[in-house]
Amino acid sequence: MGFLGQFGWILIVAVACVVGFVVGYVLRNRLGGKNIAKLETEAERRLMEADTQAREAELEAKRRGLEIIAEAEAEGQQRSRELNRIESRIQERQESLDRRLDALENRQRAVEDRKRELDKRQAELDKAWEKHLEELERISGLSQDEAKELLFQSVEKETRTDCARIIREIEANAHEEADRKSREIITRAIQRVASDQVTEITVSMVELPSDDMKGRIIGRGGRNIRAIENATGVDLVIDDTPEAVLISSFDPVRREVARIALSRLILDGRIHPARIEGVVEKARAEVDEAILEAGKQAVFDMGVHGLHPEIVKILGRLRYRTSYGQNVLQHSIETAQLAAMMAAELGANVELAKKAGLLHDIGKAVDHEVEGSHAVIGAEIAERYGLPEDVINAIGAHHGDTEQQTLEAILVEAADAISSARPGARRESLESYIKRIKALEQLAASFEGVETAYAIQAGREIRIMVKPEEIDDLAAIHLSRDIAKKVEESLQYPGQIKVTVIRETRATEYAT
Repeated sequence: MGFLGQFGWILIVAVACVVGFVVGYVLRNRLGGKNIAKLETEAERRLMEADTQAREAELEAKRRGLEIIAEAEAEGQQRSRELNRIESRIQERQESLDRRLDALENRQRAVEDRKRELDKRQAELDKAWEKHLEELERISGLSQDEAKELLFQSVEKETRTDCARIIREIEANAHEEADRKSREIITRAIQRVASDQVTEITVSMVELPSDDMKGRIIGRGGRNIRAIENATGVDLVIDDTPEAVLISSFDPVRREVARIALSRLILDGRIHPARIEGVVEKARAEVDEAILEAGKQAVFDMGVHGLHPEIVKILGRLRYRTSYGQNVLQHSIETAQLAAMMAAELGANVELAKKAGLLHDIGKAVDHEVEGSHAVIGAEIAERYGLPEDVINAIGAHHGDTEQQTLEAILVEAADAISSARPGARRESLESYIKRIKALEQLAASFEGVETAYAIQAGREIRIMVKPEEIDDLAAIHLSRDIAKKVEESLQYPGQIKVTVIRETRATEYAT
Protein backbone atom coordinates (compact mmCIF):
# COMPACT_ATOMS: atom_id res chain seq x y z
CA MET A 1 0.00 0.00 0.00
CA GLY A 2 2.80 2.26 0.86
CA PHE A 3 4.75 1.35 -2.18
CA LEU A 4 1.74 1.61 -4.48
CA GLY A 5 0.79 4.93 -2.95
CA GLN A 6 4.18 6.27 -3.51
CA PHE A 7 4.31 5.13 -7.08
CA GLY A 8 0.86 6.62 -7.71
CA TRP A 9 2.03 10.01 -6.56
CA ILE A 10 5.03 9.72 -8.80
CA LEU A 11 2.84 8.80 -11.72
CA ILE A 12 0.51 11.68 -11.00
CA VAL A 13 3.40 14.08 -10.89
CA ALA A 14 4.80 12.71 -14.12
CA VAL A 15 1.45 13.01 -15.83
CA ALA A 16 1.15 16.57 -14.51
CA CYS A 17 4.56 17.46 -15.86
CA VAL A 18 3.76 16.07 -19.28
CA VAL A 19 0.49 17.94 -19.35
CA GLY A 20 2.25 21.17 -18.21
CA PHE A 21 4.92 20.76 -20.89
CA VAL A 22 2.31 20.22 -23.58
CA VAL A 23 0.30 23.22 -22.39
CA GLY A 24 3.39 25.40 -22.20
CA TYR A 25 4.50 24.41 -25.66
CA VAL A 26 1.10 25.24 -27.11
CA LEU A 27 0.99 28.62 -25.30
CA ARG A 28 4.53 29.54 -26.43
CA ASN A 29 3.75 28.86 -30.07
CA ARG A 30 0.69 31.08 -29.93
CA LEU A 31 2.51 33.97 -28.23
CA GLY A 32 5.47 33.74 -30.69
CA GLY A 33 3.19 34.10 -33.67
CA LYS A 34 1.70 37.27 -32.28
CA ASN A 35 5.20 38.86 -31.62
CA ILE A 36 6.46 38.08 -35.09
CA ALA A 37 3.46 39.71 -36.68
CA LYS A 38 3.89 42.73 -34.48
CA LEU A 39 7.64 43.00 -35.42
CA GLU A 40 6.91 42.76 -39.11
CA THR A 41 4.39 45.56 -38.80
CA GLU A 42 6.97 47.81 -37.02
CA ALA A 43 9.61 47.04 -39.64
CA GLU A 44 7.30 48.04 -42.47
CA ARG A 45 6.43 51.30 -40.70
CA ARG A 46 10.12 52.20 -40.22
CA LEU A 47 10.98 51.40 -43.84
CA MET A 48 8.28 53.78 -44.96
CA GLU A 49 9.64 56.56 -42.65
CA ALA A 50 13.19 56.03 -43.98
CA ASP A 51 12.03 56.27 -47.54
CA THR A 52 10.16 59.49 -46.71
CA GLN A 53 13.30 61.05 -45.08
CA ALA A 54 15.48 60.05 -48.05
CA ARG A 55 13.13 61.78 -50.44
CA GLU A 56 13.09 64.93 -48.27
CA ALA A 57 16.95 64.97 -48.11
CA GLU A 58 17.18 64.61 -51.87
CA LEU A 59 14.80 67.52 -52.31
CA GLU A 60 16.78 69.69 -49.85
CA ALA A 61 20.04 68.93 -51.68
CA LYS A 62 18.52 69.90 -55.00
CA ARG A 63 17.17 73.11 -53.48
CA ARG A 64 20.63 74.00 -51.98
CA GLY A 65 22.35 73.29 -55.28
CA LEU A 66 20.00 75.63 -57.07
CA GLU A 67 20.71 78.38 -54.52
CA ILE A 68 24.50 78.01 -54.95
CA ILE A 69 24.14 78.14 -58.72
CA ALA A 70 22.10 81.33 -58.41
CA GLU A 71 24.64 82.97 -56.10
CA ALA A 72 27.54 82.07 -58.44
CA GLU A 73 25.70 83.53 -61.40
CA ALA A 74 25.02 86.78 -59.44
CA GLU A 75 28.69 87.12 -58.39
CA GLY A 76 29.87 86.46 -61.94
CA GLN A 77 27.57 89.17 -63.23
CA GLN A 78 28.90 91.64 -60.61
CA ARG A 79 32.54 90.90 -61.51
CA SER A 80 31.72 91.25 -65.12
CA ARG A 81 30.24 94.70 -64.49
CA GLU A 82 33.43 95.66 -62.48
CA LEU A 83 35.72 94.50 -65.25
CA ASN A 84 33.70 96.52 -67.68
CA ARG A 85 34.14 99.66 -65.54
CA ILE A 86 37.94 99.06 -65.22
CA GLU A 87 38.22 98.52 -68.95
CA SER A 88 36.38 101.77 -69.56
CA ARG A 89 38.76 103.71 -67.29
CA ILE A 90 41.80 102.19 -68.95
CA GLN A 91 40.42 103.13 -72.30
CA GLU A 92 39.89 106.71 -71.13
CA ARG A 93 43.45 106.96 -69.82
CA GLN A 94 44.85 105.54 -73.02
CA GLU A 95 42.97 108.16 -74.97
CA SER A 96 44.27 110.90 -72.64
CA LEU A 97 47.86 109.69 -73.03
CA ASP A 98 47.48 109.63 -76.77
CA ARG A 99 46.29 113.22 -76.72
CA ARG A 100 49.24 114.30 -74.54
CA LEU A 101 51.73 112.48 -76.73
CA ASP A 102 50.33 114.27 -79.75
CA ALA A 103 50.68 117.60 -77.92
CA LEU A 104 54.31 116.81 -77.00
CA GLU A 105 55.16 115.88 -80.53
CA ASN A 106 53.68 119.15 -81.75
CA ARG A 107 55.67 121.08 -79.14
CA GLN A 108 58.89 119.22 -80.06
CA ARG A 109 58.41 120.14 -83.71
CA ALA A 110 57.85 123.77 -82.68
CA VAL A 111 61.04 123.77 -80.58
CA GLU A 112 63.07 122.29 -83.42
CA ASP A 113 61.72 124.91 -85.76
CA ARG A 114 62.64 127.64 -83.24
CA LYS A 115 66.14 126.21 -82.83
CA ARG A 116 66.73 126.18 -86.57
CA GLU A 117 65.58 129.79 -86.70
CA LEU A 118 67.94 130.76 -83.82
CA ASP A 119 70.86 128.95 -85.45
CA LYS A 120 70.20 130.86 -88.62
CA ARG A 121 70.12 134.19 -86.76
CA GLN A 122 73.33 133.27 -84.83
CA ALA A 123 75.10 132.57 -88.07
CA GLU A 124 73.96 135.95 -89.39
CA LEU A 125 75.20 137.66 -86.19
CA ASP A 126 78.56 135.90 -86.43
CA LYS A 127 79.00 137.09 -89.98
CA ALA A 128 78.04 140.63 -88.96
CA TRP A 129 80.49 140.52 -86.00
CA GLU A 130 83.31 139.30 -88.23
CA LYS A 131 82.62 142.11 -90.65
CA HIS A 132 82.56 144.56 -87.73
CA LEU A 133 85.93 143.30 -86.45
CA GLU A 134 87.43 143.47 -89.90
CA GLU A 135 86.24 147.04 -90.19
CA LEU A 136 87.70 147.91 -86.76
CA GLU A 137 91.03 146.28 -87.65
CA ARG A 138 91.08 148.18 -90.93
CA ILE A 139 90.38 151.48 -89.16
CA SER A 140 92.83 150.94 -86.23
CA GLY A 141 95.55 149.20 -88.19
CA LEU A 142 95.79 146.44 -85.49
CA SER A 143 94.79 142.82 -85.52
CA GLN A 144 92.41 141.41 -82.91
CA ASP A 145 95.20 139.68 -80.95
CA GLU A 146 97.34 142.82 -81.01
CA ALA A 147 94.45 144.93 -79.75
CA LYS A 148 93.81 142.45 -76.92
CA GLU A 149 97.46 142.43 -75.94
CA LEU A 150 97.62 146.22 -75.96
CA LEU A 151 94.48 146.46 -73.83
CA PHE A 152 95.70 143.83 -71.36
CA GLN A 153 99.05 145.58 -71.02
CA SER A 154 97.40 148.88 -70.30
CA VAL A 155 95.01 147.37 -67.74
CA GLU A 156 97.81 145.34 -66.11
CA LYS A 157 100.05 148.40 -65.80
CA GLU A 158 97.33 150.45 -64.17
CA THR A 159 96.31 147.57 -61.89
CA ARG A 160 99.91 146.91 -60.77
CA THR A 161 100.39 150.57 -59.96
CA ASP A 162 97.18 150.71 -57.91
CA CYS A 163 97.96 147.40 -56.17
CA ALA A 164 101.49 148.48 -55.27
CA ARG A 165 100.23 151.75 -53.85
CA ILE A 166 97.51 150.01 -51.83
CA ILE A 167 99.94 147.34 -50.57
CA ARG A 168 102.45 149.98 -49.47
CA GLU A 169 99.75 151.84 -47.60
CA ILE A 170 98.47 148.64 -45.93
CA GLU A 171 101.98 147.50 -44.98
CA ALA A 172 102.87 150.90 -43.58
CA ASN A 173 99.69 151.04 -41.53
CA ALA A 174 100.12 147.44 -40.39
CA HIS A 175 103.75 147.96 -39.35
CA GLU A 176 102.87 151.14 -37.56
CA GLU A 177 99.95 149.55 -35.73
CA ALA A 178 101.92 146.36 -34.96
CA ASP A 179 104.87 148.33 -33.56
CA ARG A 180 102.60 150.47 -31.46
CA LYS A 181 100.62 147.50 -30.17
CA SER A 182 103.69 145.35 -29.48
CA ARG A 183 105.43 148.19 -27.60
CA GLU A 184 102.29 148.72 -25.58
CA ILE A 185 101.92 145.03 -24.70
CA ILE A 186 105.60 144.51 -23.89
CA THR A 187 105.82 147.71 -21.86
CA ARG A 188 102.73 146.80 -19.90
CA ALA A 189 104.06 143.28 -19.24
CA ILE A 190 107.48 144.54 -18.11
CA GLN A 191 105.86 147.17 -15.93
CA ARG A 192 103.80 144.54 -14.11
CA VAL A 193 106.81 142.29 -13.45
CA ALA A 194 108.80 143.79 -10.58
CA SER A 195 111.52 141.13 -10.28
CA ASP A 196 114.56 141.89 -8.17
CA GLN A 197 117.92 140.91 -9.63
CA VAL A 198 120.51 139.63 -7.16
CA THR A 199 124.12 140.02 -8.16
CA GLU A 200 125.72 136.61 -8.60
CA ILE A 201 128.68 135.87 -6.33
CA THR A 202 131.16 133.01 -6.23
CA VAL A 203 132.26 133.37 -2.61
CA SER A 204 130.40 132.59 0.63
CA MET A 205 131.56 133.61 4.09
CA VAL A 206 131.18 131.56 7.25
CA GLU A 207 131.55 133.40 10.55
CA LEU A 208 133.70 131.87 13.30
CA PRO A 209 133.22 132.22 17.03
CA SER A 210 136.94 133.04 17.35
CA ASP A 211 140.14 132.99 15.34
CA ASP A 212 141.24 129.86 17.25
CA MET A 213 138.68 127.91 15.24
CA LYS A 214 140.75 128.49 12.09
CA GLY A 215 143.48 126.19 13.40
CA ARG A 216 140.94 123.46 14.15
CA ILE A 217 139.48 123.80 10.65
CA ILE A 218 142.94 123.44 9.12
CA GLY A 219 143.78 120.45 11.35
CA ARG A 220 147.06 118.71 11.95
CA GLY A 221 149.14 118.95 8.82
CA GLY A 222 146.13 120.45 7.00
CA ARG A 223 144.20 117.16 7.02
CA ASN A 224 140.85 118.72 8.00
CA ILE A 225 140.86 121.43 5.35
CA ARG A 226 141.92 118.91 2.71
CA ALA A 227 139.13 116.58 3.77
CA ILE A 228 136.57 119.40 3.49
CA GLU A 229 137.85 120.51 0.09
CA ASN A 230 138.01 116.94 -1.25
CA ALA A 231 134.50 116.09 0.01
CA THR A 232 132.79 119.26 -1.26
CA GLY A 233 134.88 120.35 -4.25
CA VAL A 234 135.28 123.94 -3.01
CA ASP A 235 138.27 126.03 -2.03
CA LEU A 236 138.49 127.22 1.60
CA VAL A 237 140.24 130.56 1.95
CA ILE A 238 141.59 131.06 5.50
CA ASP A 239 143.41 134.40 5.61
CA ASP A 240 143.70 137.38 7.89
CA THR A 241 139.99 138.15 7.77
CA PRO A 242 138.99 138.19 11.43
CA GLU A 243 136.62 135.47 12.60
CA ALA A 244 135.63 134.40 9.08
CA VAL A 245 136.39 131.72 6.51
CA LEU A 246 135.68 132.20 2.80
CA ILE A 247 134.29 129.40 0.63
CA SER A 248 135.14 129.87 -3.05
CA SER A 249 133.53 127.89 -5.89
CA PHE A 250 131.89 128.63 -9.22
CA ASP A 251 129.23 125.98 -8.46
CA PRO A 252 126.63 127.42 -6.05
CA VAL A 253 125.40 123.94 -5.07
CA ARG A 254 128.85 122.88 -3.91
CA ARG A 255 129.34 126.20 -2.16
CA GLU A 256 126.02 125.84 -0.32
CA VAL A 257 126.82 122.26 0.73
CA ALA A 258 130.22 123.37 2.01
CA ARG A 259 128.72 126.35 3.89
CA ILE A 260 126.10 124.21 5.67
CA ALA A 261 128.60 121.48 6.51
CA LEU A 262 131.25 123.91 7.82
CA SER A 263 128.70 125.80 9.92
CA ARG A 264 127.58 122.56 11.57
CA LEU A 265 131.15 121.43 12.18
CA ILE A 266 131.91 124.75 13.85
CA LEU A 267 128.82 124.49 16.08
CA ASP A 268 129.55 120.88 16.98
CA GLY A 269 133.25 121.45 17.58
CA ARG A 270 134.28 117.95 16.51
CA ILE A 271 136.28 118.43 13.32
CA HIS A 272 138.11 115.45 11.89
CA PRO A 273 138.03 113.65 8.47
CA ALA A 274 135.56 110.93 9.45
CA ARG A 275 133.17 113.46 10.98
CA ILE A 276 133.54 115.79 7.99
CA GLU A 277 132.35 113.15 5.51
CA GLY A 278 129.20 112.41 7.50
CA VAL A 279 128.31 116.08 7.92
CA VAL A 280 128.88 116.75 4.21
CA GLU A 281 126.50 113.93 3.25
CA LYS A 282 123.80 115.33 5.52
CA ALA A 283 124.35 118.79 4.06
CA ARG A 284 123.91 117.38 0.54
CA ALA A 285 120.63 115.77 1.58
CA GLU A 286 119.48 119.09 3.04
CA VAL A 287 120.38 120.93 -0.16
CA ASP A 288 118.46 118.33 -2.20
CA GLU A 289 115.44 118.95 0.00
CA ALA A 290 115.85 122.70 -0.50
CA ILE A 291 115.98 122.15 -4.26
CA LEU A 292 112.69 120.22 -4.15
CA GLU A 293 111.06 122.91 -2.00
CA ALA A 294 112.26 125.61 -4.39
CA GLY A 295 110.63 123.77 -7.30
CA LYS A 296 107.36 123.31 -5.40
CA GLN A 297 107.33 126.97 -4.37
CA ALA A 298 107.91 128.16 -7.94
CA VAL A 299 105.10 125.95 -9.23
CA PHE A 300 102.78 127.13 -6.45
CA ASP A 301 103.61 130.81 -6.97
CA MET A 302 102.89 130.57 -10.71
CA GLY A 303 99.72 128.52 -10.25
CA VAL A 304 100.90 125.73 -12.54
CA HIS A 305 99.39 122.35 -11.63
CA GLY A 306 99.63 118.74 -12.77
CA LEU A 307 103.41 118.55 -13.23
CA HIS A 308 105.29 115.30 -12.68
CA PRO A 309 107.31 115.29 -9.39
CA GLU A 310 110.56 114.81 -11.32
CA ILE A 311 109.80 117.91 -13.41
CA VAL A 312 109.30 119.87 -10.17
CA LYS A 313 112.62 118.56 -8.83
CA ILE A 314 114.49 119.45 -12.02
CA LEU A 315 112.91 122.92 -11.92
CA GLY A 316 114.13 123.38 -8.33
CA ARG A 317 117.72 122.65 -9.41
CA LEU A 318 117.63 125.86 -11.42
CA ARG A 319 117.76 127.74 -8.10
CA TYR A 320 121.49 127.00 -8.06
CA ARG A 321 122.03 127.54 -11.79
CA THR A 322 123.06 130.86 -13.29
CA SER A 323 123.18 132.10 -16.87
CA TYR A 324 125.33 135.15 -17.52
CA GLY A 325 125.02 136.02 -13.85
CA GLN A 326 121.22 135.69 -13.87
CA ASN A 327 119.56 133.14 -11.57
CA VAL A 328 117.85 130.70 -13.93
CA LEU A 329 114.94 129.83 -11.62
CA GLN A 330 114.14 133.51 -11.10
CA HIS A 331 114.54 134.06 -14.84
CA SER A 332 112.11 131.18 -15.54
CA ILE A 333 109.50 132.63 -13.19
CA GLU A 334 109.91 136.05 -14.77
CA THR A 335 109.60 134.57 -18.26
CA ALA A 336 106.40 132.75 -17.25
CA GLN A 337 104.91 135.97 -15.90
CA LEU A 338 105.79 137.95 -19.02
CA ALA A 339 104.49 135.25 -21.37
CA ALA A 340 101.22 134.95 -19.42
CA MET A 341 100.63 138.71 -19.47
CA MET A 342 101.28 139.01 -23.19
CA ALA A 343 99.06 135.97 -23.86
CA ALA A 344 96.25 137.62 -21.90
CA GLU A 345 96.64 140.82 -23.94
CA LEU A 346 96.58 138.91 -27.25
CA GLY A 347 93.80 136.46 -26.35
CA ALA A 348 96.09 133.42 -26.41
CA ASN A 349 96.14 130.46 -23.99
CA VAL A 350 97.40 131.99 -20.72
CA GLU A 351 97.87 128.67 -18.89
CA LEU A 352 99.85 127.18 -21.75
CA ALA A 353 102.09 130.25 -22.05
CA LYS A 354 102.67 130.30 -18.28
CA LYS A 355 103.60 126.61 -18.08
CA ALA A 356 105.89 126.75 -21.12
CA GLY A 357 107.57 129.93 -19.84
CA LEU A 358 108.22 128.39 -16.42
CA LEU A 359 109.73 125.21 -17.92
CA HIS A 360 111.52 126.66 -20.96
CA ASP A 361 115.00 126.42 -19.38
CA ILE A 362 114.71 123.08 -17.51
CA GLY A 363 117.33 121.70 -19.88
CA LYS A 364 119.92 123.92 -18.17
CA ALA A 365 119.55 121.83 -14.99
CA VAL A 366 121.16 118.84 -16.75
CA ASP A 367 122.94 120.34 -19.77
CA HIS A 368 126.32 119.67 -18.17
CA GLU A 369 125.40 115.97 -18.01
CA VAL A 370 123.74 115.51 -21.45
CA GLU A 371 124.99 116.46 -24.92
CA GLY A 372 123.01 119.01 -26.90
CA SER A 373 121.52 122.46 -26.48
CA HIS A 374 119.47 123.13 -23.38
CA ALA A 375 116.34 123.82 -25.48
CA VAL A 376 116.45 120.38 -27.14
CA ILE A 377 117.30 118.69 -23.82
CA GLY A 378 114.39 120.49 -22.12
CA ALA A 379 111.98 119.37 -24.87
CA GLU A 380 113.13 115.77 -24.45
CA ILE A 381 112.59 115.97 -20.68
CA ALA A 382 109.12 117.43 -21.17
CA GLU A 383 108.21 114.68 -23.65
CA ARG A 384 109.56 112.00 -21.31
CA TYR A 385 107.25 113.11 -18.50
CA GLY A 386 104.14 113.45 -20.66
CA LEU A 387 103.72 117.21 -21.01
CA PRO A 388 101.38 118.49 -23.79
CA GLU A 389 102.73 118.75 -27.32
CA ASP A 390 102.31 122.55 -27.40
CA VAL A 391 104.43 122.92 -24.24
CA ILE A 392 107.12 120.64 -25.71
CA ASN A 393 107.21 122.73 -28.89
CA ALA A 394 107.47 126.01 -26.95
CA ILE A 395 110.38 124.66 -24.87
CA GLY A 396 112.27 123.25 -27.85
CA ALA A 397 111.68 126.29 -30.09
CA HIS A 398 112.50 129.17 -27.74
CA HIS A 399 115.99 129.47 -29.29
CA GLY A 400 115.00 128.54 -32.84
CA ASP A 401 116.21 124.92 -32.67
CA THR A 402 112.81 123.76 -33.98
CA GLU A 403 109.94 125.46 -35.80
CA GLN A 404 107.39 127.27 -33.65
CA GLN A 405 103.91 125.82 -34.12
CA THR A 406 101.80 127.99 -31.80
CA LEU A 407 101.36 131.62 -30.84
CA GLU A 408 102.29 130.69 -27.25
CA ALA A 409 105.69 129.39 -28.41
CA ILE A 410 106.40 132.78 -30.01
CA LEU A 411 105.36 134.56 -26.81
CA VAL A 412 107.67 132.35 -24.71
CA GLU A 413 110.60 133.20 -26.98
CA ALA A 414 109.79 136.92 -26.72
CA ALA A 415 109.39 136.74 -22.92
CA ASP A 416 112.72 134.91 -22.61
CA ALA A 417 114.44 137.62 -24.65
CA ILE A 418 112.81 140.40 -22.61
CA SER A 419 113.81 138.85 -19.28
CA SER A 420 117.37 138.27 -20.46
CA ALA A 421 117.91 141.60 -22.21
CA ARG A 422 116.58 144.02 -19.63
CA PRO A 423 119.26 146.21 -18.01
CA GLY A 424 121.25 144.51 -15.24
CA ALA A 425 119.83 141.06 -15.88
CA ARG A 426 122.97 139.31 -17.12
CA ARG A 427 126.70 139.55 -17.17
CA GLU A 428 128.73 137.90 -19.91
CA SER A 429 131.93 137.48 -17.90
CA LEU A 430 130.51 135.18 -15.21
CA GLU A 431 128.86 132.87 -17.75
CA SER A 432 132.08 132.54 -19.74
CA TYR A 433 133.97 131.84 -16.54
CA ILE A 434 131.51 129.13 -15.46
CA LYS A 435 131.61 127.46 -18.88
CA ARG A 436 135.40 127.38 -18.79
CA ILE A 437 135.42 125.85 -15.28
CA LYS A 438 132.79 123.28 -16.28
CA ALA A 439 134.80 122.29 -19.34
CA LEU A 440 137.92 121.92 -17.19
CA GLU A 441 136.16 119.58 -14.76
CA GLN A 442 134.55 117.52 -17.53
CA LEU A 443 137.89 117.12 -19.29
CA ALA A 444 139.58 115.83 -16.12
CA ALA A 445 136.70 113.49 -15.29
CA SER A 446 136.86 111.90 -18.75
CA PHE A 447 140.05 109.97 -17.91
CA GLU A 448 139.79 106.39 -16.65
CA GLY A 449 140.25 105.84 -12.94
CA VAL A 450 139.08 109.36 -11.99
CA GLU A 451 136.46 109.39 -9.23
CA THR A 452 135.78 113.13 -8.93
CA ALA A 453 137.33 116.32 -10.25
CA TYR A 454 136.96 119.83 -8.80
CA ALA A 455 138.16 123.12 -10.25
CA ILE A 456 139.28 125.48 -7.47
CA GLN A 457 141.20 128.73 -7.05
CA ALA A 458 139.02 130.40 -9.70
CA GLY A 459 139.99 127.77 -12.24
CA ARG A 460 143.74 128.06 -11.62
CA GLU A 461 143.86 124.57 -10.13
CA ILE A 462 142.10 121.30 -10.90
CA ARG A 463 142.00 118.81 -8.03
CA ILE A 464 141.40 115.18 -9.05
CA MET A 465 140.54 112.28 -6.73
CA VAL A 466 141.29 108.88 -8.25
CA LYS A 467 140.21 105.34 -7.40
CA PRO A 468 143.14 103.80 -5.45
CA GLU A 469 142.32 100.28 -6.61
CA GLU A 470 142.70 101.35 -10.27
CA ILE A 471 145.43 104.03 -10.13
CA ASP A 472 148.69 103.41 -8.28
CA ASP A 473 151.26 106.03 -7.32
CA LEU A 474 153.17 105.80 -10.59
CA ALA A 475 149.97 105.94 -12.65
CA ALA A 476 148.88 109.02 -10.68
CA ILE A 477 152.01 110.86 -11.85
CA HIS A 478 151.38 109.90 -15.47
CA LEU A 479 147.71 110.84 -15.12
CA SER A 480 148.56 114.37 -13.94
CA ARG A 481 150.85 114.83 -16.96
CA ASP A 482 148.25 113.48 -19.39
CA ILE A 483 145.54 115.75 -18.01
CA ALA A 484 147.80 118.80 -18.12
CA LYS A 485 148.69 118.03 -21.75
CA LYS A 486 145.02 117.55 -22.65
CA VAL A 487 144.13 120.88 -21.00
CA GLU A 488 146.81 122.66 -23.03
CA GLU A 489 145.51 121.16 -26.28
CA SER A 490 141.75 121.56 -25.68
CA LEU A 491 141.13 124.69 -23.59
CA GLN A 492 141.87 128.38 -23.75
CA TYR A 493 142.65 129.95 -20.38
CA PRO A 494 144.69 132.82 -18.91
CA GLY A 495 147.92 132.07 -17.01
CA GLN A 496 148.51 128.49 -15.96
CA ILE A 497 146.47 125.70 -14.40
CA LYS A 498 147.80 123.44 -11.66
CA VAL A 499 146.80 119.77 -11.96
CA THR A 500 146.78 117.90 -8.63
CA VAL A 501 146.03 114.17 -8.54
CA ILE A 502 145.13 112.82 -5.09
CA ARG A 503 145.30 109.10 -4.34
CA GLU A 504 144.13 108.13 -0.86
CA THR A 505 144.23 104.62 0.52
CA ARG A 506 142.13 103.76 3.53
CA ALA A 507 142.21 100.67 5.76
CA THR A 508 139.09 100.07 7.84
CA GLU A 509 138.53 97.41 10.49
CA TYR A 510 135.88 96.96 13.17
CA ALA A 511 136.45 95.89 16.77
CA THR A 512 133.80 93.63 18.21
